[in-house]
Amino acid sequence: MRLVVQKYGGTSVGTPKRIQKVARRLLKTQSEGCQVVAVISAMAGATDNLLKLAHQISSHPTERELDMLLSTGEHAAAALTAMAVNALGGRAASLTGAQAGILTDRNYTKARIANISPKQIHELLSDDYIVIVAGFQGQTPEGETTTLGRGGSDLTAIALAGALNADACQIFTDVDGIFTCDPRIVKGAKKLGEVAYDELLEMAGGGAKVMQSRAVEFAKKFSIEFEVRSSFNKSRGTIAREERASMENVVIRGISVDRHQAKLTIAAVPDKPGIAGRIFFNVAAAHIVVDMIVQNASAGGVTDISFTIHEDELENARRILMPVVGEIGAKRLNTSSGLAKLSVVGIGMRSHSGVAARMFECLGRAGINIQLVSTSEIKIAVVIDEKDAERAARLIHAEFGLARLVSATAAAQSLK
Repeated sequence: MRLVVQKYGGTSVGTPKRIQKVARRLLKTQSEGCQVVAVISAMAGATDNLLKLAHQISSHPTERELDMLLSTGEHAAAALTAMAVNALGGRAASLTGAQAGILTDRNYTKARIANISPKQIHELLSDDYIVIVAGFQGQTPEGETTTLGRGGSDLTAIALAGALNADACQIFTDVDGIFTCDPRIVKGAKKLGEVAYDELLEMAGGGAKVMQSRAVEFAKKFSIEFEVRSSFNKSRGTIAREERASMENVVIRGISVDRHQAKLTIAAVPDKPGIAGRIFFNVAAAHIVVDMIVQNASAGGVTDISFTIHEDELENARRILMPVVGEIGAKRLNTSSGLAKLSVVGIGMRSHSGVAARMFECLGRAGINIQLVSTSEIKIAVVIDEKDAERAARLIHAEFGLARLVSATAAAQSLK
């Protein structure tokens, strides 16, 4: 009998009617001869409402208590989904992350999964239950509740699929799959039939909100294939899988936009060993996530170091770095906000030249200034003014003919 893990996001279980629709889908999957494990997110808005309540009570709630509080959103949604299945004549049981055997480290609010012992899940499946697991959470060896960070239900589903040796893992969301670009930005964006793990990681890191990056990393590490699809229709979604040779035929797989970025530049930094480490040690100690880092060529024994962070962290970063600038003998700290990161991603870049040139020329013709550039083997990312980001995405999408290329690839695959 096939074992299927399905994950439903907050929008998919956002109302009683939608929960009932999910319950019917679970029963239908079971009726097709499958054992079913469902991972459920908190109802849409529930986590944000709980956070607001927490900050009304305390301006600085402890991370332990936040995890205790926020995990209840998934508890409620999982129990309601089990109730809906039972009301339709099925047999379902809801489990917390701890009951599902998800063991984590002790890092509250962003814990990492250390091990999974799904004994209770196996027992329920053998008794023909549909097992409903609360996503986003686990417990420490001491029995403390932890959460897995924003989007952690994706990680719960991927990890359970691996631990259970599932035959299929389906991530149900409010979108039809993974697109060449956000359809709200590019009207002609096309749904991808498949995407390599590395491409999806770069797209997620570039601002695409479809999947949690850590979940994709986990899937890649343990070769767990999964499908991202809509919970509101029956159409096929996008398969995320290991890279295949045919994937290199498409040079650019997708474009992502990450808004609300800020840039910091420390000018005239002494070009000496340990200086960069001193700068970023202080930033890391404040738990500020750094994205792009660019250092120019040294001239006269000094260099400039630029990096980007989320603009919400700008004031904190400025406060931390101002004294450091003087201590290391740099000249000044320049900052700017209202920026966005535009990324183009595709494993086809490995075997095709000229991608950067076409991208930069396209932006130049449109009068869009590039402030920073960062590359990997399969990604080119630029920092530009946020006001230009959507126009830039549309121009690049058209420049590389993504709608046409993806449609042609899909047609070719359908003929095989």
